[in-house]
Amino acid sequence: MYEAFIFAANAVLPIVLLIALGYFIRRTGLVSKKSFDESNRMVFRVLLPVMLFCNVYKIERLSDINPSFVIFGLGAVILIFLLAIPVCCAFTKDGAKRGVLVQGIFRSNYAIIGIPLAESLFGETGAAAAGFMLAFCVPLFNILGVVSLTIFNGSSEKKKTDVMKIILGIVKNPLIIGTAAGLAVLGVRGLFVEWGIAFRLSDITVLYKVLDSIKTVCTPLALIILGGRFEFSAVSRLKREIIFGTFTRNVIVPVIGLSSAYLLSGVLGLSGEHFATYVGVFATPVAVSSAVMAKEMGGDDELAGQLVVWTSVFSTVTIFIYVTILKLIGVF
Repeated sequence: MYEAFIFAANAVLPIVLLIALGYFIRRTGLVSKKSFDESNRMVFRVLLPVMLFCNVYKIERLSDINPSFVIFGLGAVILIFLLAIPVCCAFTKDGAKRGVLVQGIFRSNYAIIGIPLAESLFGETGAAAAGFMLAFCVPLFNILGVVSLTIFNGSSEKKKTDVMKIILGIVKNPLIIGTAAGLAVLGVRGLFVEWGIAFRLSDITVLYKVLDSIKTVCTPLALIILGGRFEFSAVSRLKREIIFGTFTRNVIVPVIGLSSAYLLSGVLGLSGEHFATYVGVFATPVAVSSAVMAKEMGGDDELAGQLVVWTSVFSTVTIFIYVTILKLIGVF
């Protein structure tokens, strides 16, 4: 049990410490708020798309995927998204907060925490299963994130939903573009394998090193920027929303997702590596990119940042609890 706690802490505490570093830098005046805002825009439009591209490109083969494993994971995320909309609409009348709360409920920090978490839980097999899910889960998170922030775009007034605007928002979103580009290159690589062509994108050493360097710096910089834009003064003003979003993301969603997977494990043919992946999908804190996206799309980015921070803090406890329970019932 001690090892499980240390494992969960090691997965999440670095995130909290990087956020704290950004907060310290901002409060000491080393970097202005304007600079943090401009850097936030760069992360959203350049760094995050490159990181998603690289993550997708590094997937080995899509043909080995257990369809039931993927279908359940994606179906559960969509169901949680659909349930979150009426719940958040009933919870607040503020449109900017609604979109952020909906995104905070269904969107986990899967790409950054979920995959390393799965590898720690179930070794290389867990990492492979999590990598397969990445190709489907991350695009879904981004699409639903764009939809939620477009529908609820900073206004509580009732207005007609512009379907074309939502579609264009999805197509033009940098995170969608980065993921789609990764899938496209992954598809070309698959054709190269069939045709016996040895060339790979990684063979262009200079380009690949640049992309990999951008990927490496993306997450730490995004977390530092988040900390630099964090305001403790907002905690009391947003206390109700923070408690609601944090409790739902850290408790309600994991219980629904993991318990449903356990009950259906026999039918779906799920094993330990699949549950290691589901811990990453359902139990990790709110994605860092959700705060970046909220800022760029007119959502309440202050609330989005608060949710990233507080769900990350409390996930050090909740992930430990879920991992321990799954071990006790023989899943791992």
